[in-house]
This record gives sequence, C-alpha cells and structure tokens, in this order.
Amino acid sequence: MAQAVGILEVFGLTAAFVAADAGCKAANVTLEVFDKNKPAHADELPVPLLVTIKYRGSVADVTAAVEAGIEAANTISGVVTYYVIPNPDDPGVEKMLKISALDKF
Repeated sequence: MAQAVGILEVFGLTAAFVAADAGCKAANVTLEVFDKNKPAHADELPVPLLVTIKYRGSVADVTAAVEAGIEAANTISGVVTYYVIPNPDDPGVEKMLKISALDKF
C-alpha cells in the first residue's frame, strides 16, 4: 500500500521551511523535494513565489503534518492551497512527486 501524500502550497521559501519543520515535528512524516512556481500574476501576490511542500506517511500523520504546516505558514506569509491524497496508487503520481523546479533558473 502506498503512503499518503500531503501537498501544501505556501507563499515564499521561508514559509515553506517553517511549514515543513512544523509538519515534521507534529507527525511521523518524511518530505519529498520542494517545488516552486512563479505564476503570471506574481506581482499581485503577498510573496511572488509559491513553494509546494510534499509530506509522506500514514493518512493520519500526513493530515496532522499538513494541519501543522498550515498553522505555521499562516504566521509567515500564508497558504495558497493544500490537499491530502490518502492512497496514491498511480505510478504517475509517484513520478510527479519527484518533480522540482527549485534547481532550475
């Protein structure tokens, strides 16, 4: 059975680090590589960079991590969106979790 995936998109890299730390301290989860996105309307956003944190673990742990991450990110710059995938069984989902644009300039 696949591990659950929690996806949390926040405004800015600082909020991402704080949310990742909070989620890992709140639950027994691991992190996949962060991803980034700079949308076309970035200048209208509180921070012009969106960063996605991806937690892995049991459904209960991932849910707790996402909730802790949301709370932490909201103290910095805020949350764009979040979602928990309880049982990703499509190989394409696993492949997409490895995608990261943080090393691309």
